[in-house]
Amino acid sequence: MSSADPPIIAGPNTDLAAPKSALWTSIYTLAVREVTRFLRQRSRLVGAIGQPLVFWILFGAGLAGSFAMPGADAENGLSFQEYFLPGIAVLIVLFTSIFSSISVIQDRNEGFMQGVLVAPVPRSSIVLGKVLGGTALALFQAMLFLLLAPLLQFVHLAPQMEFNYPVLVILKALFFLFWISLGLTALGYLFAWKIDSVQGYHGVMSIVLLPMWLLSGAFFPGSGSTWMTWVMRANPLTYGVAGLRKTLVADPQRLPEFPPEWLCYVVTIGFALVCLFVDVWMTRRDPAVAS
Repeated sequence: MSSADPPIIAGPNTDLAAPKSALWTSIYTLAVREVTRFLRQRSRLVGAIGQPLVFWILFGAGLAGSFAMPGADAENGLSFQEYFLPGIAVLIVLFTSIFSSISVIQDRNEGFMQGVLVAPVPRSSIVLGKVLGGTALALFQAMLFLLLAPLLQFVHLAPQMEFNYPVLVILKALFFLFWISLGLTALGYLFAWKIDSVQGYHGVMSIVLLPMWLLSGAFFPGSGSTWMTWVMRANPLTYGVAGLRKTLVADPQRLPEFPPEWLCYVVTIGFALVCLFVDVWMTRRDPAVAS
């Protein structure tokens, strides 16, 4: 489509006119398309897991002697590798969500998104297909990292870690990672829908998404600064990271009491659902997507 062509406009009653079966078919098709695209770009797997893994090993070794949890003595406190492990899992989710959301911009620039918008399928299926496809990829890569991390003990790259994950712990970690993945992918979709270029999206990633991760308690507690403590408490990602950490650490008594586990569940699920609702509302509201 050239710049002189008029924008393609989807019918105002698309969501109402399409049969219910079209909703699930289109969701499945778009989600599988995201997975297929990922399988054809193996470098995404290396980039999403490789860089966080290197960070975990290097920072874990470099900061091992200087890190101490607030309120914990040296004998019973967490090592930095233990503290940082959930943060790295969430960083993998963040990177995968970013890469998945970029496909929204690419699809729009290539004309694929315009074709989907004029198809007789609900607008909500576009959001759910793209977001659930990205969520599946993020969840797979984060869980792969958590399951392979114990192997680093055999090559002495994680000497301070004690991996003992019963089935219940793995299921709880899977639950938290699913909602974190859903929330971050939906948030990435929100930005990608409004941004015209991949370069502009990388700018948002640098000033919004990565600082959001840093201020979630993933890398440092932040309890030494009053203003930072309140920023972290206002950050919804903080509760996902904290919930995942409370799940993976064998002795939760070594962790700060705030936030309580029930609040981690409420905020993490609520954030994901709100982002998904805004995505659907925004996609239905915009009458056109220009090429």
